[in-house]
Amino acid sequence: MDDFVCDKLTKWGLSEWIQTFQDHEVDKERLYCLEDRDIADLIPKVGPRSTFRKRLKLLKEQPNTTDPETSDSSVEVCPSTSKTNDKGKRKLDLPGESSQSPASKRPRDDIQGSYTEEEILSDVKDTMRCVLGKLPDKDDKFIKFLKKNINDLETEKSELVGVFGKTGAGKSSLINAVIGVEDLLPSGSIRACTSVMIKVEANMKNPKYEADIEFITKEEWKEELWTLINFAGDNEDQENDKDDQDSVETLSLLYGEEWKNKTPENLMDKKYYREIPEFLSSGRKTLTSDTAKKLSSALVKYTQSKSKKEGAKRYWPLVKCVTVRVPNNPLLQHVTLVDLPGNGDRNKSRDTMWKKVIGSCSTVWIVTDINRAASEKEPWEILKESCSQLGNGGQCWQIHFICTKSDRCEDSDDQSDDDVHAQILEQNEQAKIDVMAEFNKLKDVKKHFSEECFKVFTVSSKEFLRKKRLDPNETEIPKLQNVLQELNDDHSETFNYVSGAHRILSLMQGASSREGAHIKNDVCTGLEKKLSLELLKVNETMNATLTVFEGCLSGGVEQSKGEWEELLKSVIYPDVSDKVFQKILKCVVENDGIHKPKYGELINVNMKLASCLTDSIDEEFKKTFPNEGNSGPFNGVINAFSLGTEKKLKNKKYKNAKLQLTFLRTEEEKMKTKLNKIISERKKTIYSSLETTIEEEMKPCYDGAEIFQGIGSMNKMRETIEEHVRRSKDVMFDHAKDAMMKQLMDLMLDIPEKLESTMQKSIVLSLKTYGVSQSLPDVREELRKVDKHYNELIGTTVSPDDDATLRSDSPGQAAAVRP
Repeated sequence: MDDFVCDKLTKWGLSEWIQTFQDHEVDKERLYCLEDRDIADLIPKVGPRSTFRKRLKLLKEQPNTTDPETSDSSVEVCPSTSKTNDKGKRKLDLPGESSQSPASKRPRDDIQGSYTEEEILSDVKDTMRCVLGKLPDKDDKFIKFLKKNINDLETEKSELVGVFGKTGAGKSSLINAVIGVEDLLPSGSIRACTSVMIKVEANMKNPKYEADIEFITKEEWKEELWTLINFAGDNEDQENDKDDQDSVETLSLLYGEEWKNKTPENLMDKKYYREIPEFLSSGRKTLTSDTAKKLSSALVKYTQSKSKKEGAKRYWPLVKCVTVRVPNNPLLQHVTLVDLPGNGDRNKSRDTMWKKVIGSCSTVWIVTDINRAASEKEPWEILKESCSQLGNGGQCWQIHFICTKSDRCEDSDDQSDDDVHAQILEQNEQAKIDVMAEFNKLKDVKKHFSEECFKVFTVSSKEFLRKKRLDPNETEIPKLQNVLQELNDDHSETFNYVSGAHRILSLMQGASSREGAHIKNDVCTGLEKKLSLELLKVNETMNATLTVFEGCLSGGVEQSKGEWEELLKSVIYPDVSDKVFQKILKCVVENDGIHKPKYGELINVNMKLASCLTDSIDEEFKKTFPNEGNSGPFNGVINAFSLGTEKKLKNKKYKNAKLQLTFLRTEEEKMKTKLNKIISERKKTIYSSLETTIEEEMKPCYDGAEIFQGIGSMNKMRETIEEHVRRSKDVMFDHAKDAMMKQLMDLMLDIPEKLESTMQKSIVLSLKTYGVSQSLPDVREELRKVDKHYNELIGTTVSPDDDATLRSDSPGQAAAVRP
């Protein structure tokens, strides 16, 4: 820590915290980068923290960043989310943009008052910590309910953005440019020929660049070694295909020439892992650096498949996932970028992680070179192979097809700058037209994603940084930055926290008052009747949905029974040589019907056999569980659910129940959000249940086929599989249908039950629990403060009636009326 920080803390009366700042290496530059979370970690006491926050804010606001108390020389200010307001609007400097560019600021119109979001959040958090501390330590249902709800306010949410694209497409440069950290991921090496998943997220704990490396288990690597050695073999008598070459290269990266004539057991000797002992012990390794460039250099051996240095080892085959954490980056506050392999991985744990992540992506970026954007096979294959896991089997609602290197222009040497500029813009526009035309040809993809979900961007990371031929906006990097910012805004920590605090304080203050007991009882009776009517609508809609799915699946079962042979032969009789396919089929049966080659299309016998069933419900499934739009699941019946609290709040007759109705209004929204999240997660399992059941039904034949070896083994494996399906077809497809119907029915029973129990409990707590002044602290002032912030966030002002309600609701003296 430098003298500047020490001097400031001393002058501000905070000298007792000097050692803490020193321990966390907060120097002059980093002082200006501190955000509310950092300050809370450094100064846990509310009083000193408030003083520090105010002083730091004044320091930042001074011309040339000088201290209001002194005339210290100016210091460079790091980008921060804690920007001062201009007429109530927060402006965010997006990383990598010039502050002079009109596109570099993204105004936020949701705050109409005199506080920034960060100030509001900090103030309300401090308020709720104080309220929590005031609650008595009693074995009381109501007190426990309040404590749990206050603690639950701290939950964090994050959006996943999946990034696909082959090496050389400019993916790493794109990520660097968008998040504004140029040296984070070296060009061409984010996943050069590997299956390593790379997550890029915010470091919320310290101002360091960190990388958490998670290895696969020793047992998994030993099993994978068998497959690699089997493919590598002795290539003299085998056809030299890409999988053979890839296996040889992979083994040579770790073992040099020593892998030859060795068994998997031999290659597990600890002498081969001296440089990475964590692989054999903890399974994790963490790298930390002050700069992105240093961290990137240290990561090379875990993410890159080739080295300039002869004989240098590469450990990516042992890596399951790398999580890179970037400090002080507002675009990553509620967003994680995930670089994903195209079709999963042959390693089971990596593949399981891949499926989980891809099913959780709300947005997908498919990155390819603009030169052949519409005709390049690989990006479209990625989209076709993963569309079902992203769409009906996931929660993705927008796909961005990103054409990189859009600044290139052929034959530009003899042209003027204006001509080159015009030509670049024309080629980029044509690329968008060609890509959209190609997308519209993909009928299977469009079962899951409408044209509105698919957008095309033409970007140049290089041009965005050097600004020679194109305006920054024409590089379209700012558009992608806005995409990330909008995802952050969708999960506004401030609004979620403040609205939750407002709900809890309204309940507490209402429970402290005994006024209008008869009105509250009348309101309670009316809401309970309304709840019954709303639940009836939910049940009717869900029963109708079940009937539709029953019909769709029945048709899919009959089609599957008639077409199973054709479907099966398309997978186990491909147009490749027998020598090549014998090894592939061996891997298929050993991996329960699935083989993920390093190159080429995914082979999945179970998926193919289930295809008629999935085709039969795809359209209805998308309507029932939409990822896009605002209607919500089950034809919008959950989102439409309402107890009518909004209407009652406007009726002066229910003035004495205003606080309770306010609680119920926000509790209702919270409940619907929670249910939609539950449905979003459960629908993934429901959709995949068809393939999962087929895999379970097929497992006996895979186990039986696995024993065959040597001459004629391929035909024996084929015969075993075919005979099993022939004997099982009359029950296997019905079992898959029944499994999906059961899961649908379970969900449709759970949702109304959760809705009823939660809202019934909330009605009773808010309207039949009152007059508890002996148990609850008086929170009138806290509620008035939070109410003001809440109305600032939603763009309204506190009405005189509301303010009068808060002033008049003094704690009553009667004992609590318990449900």
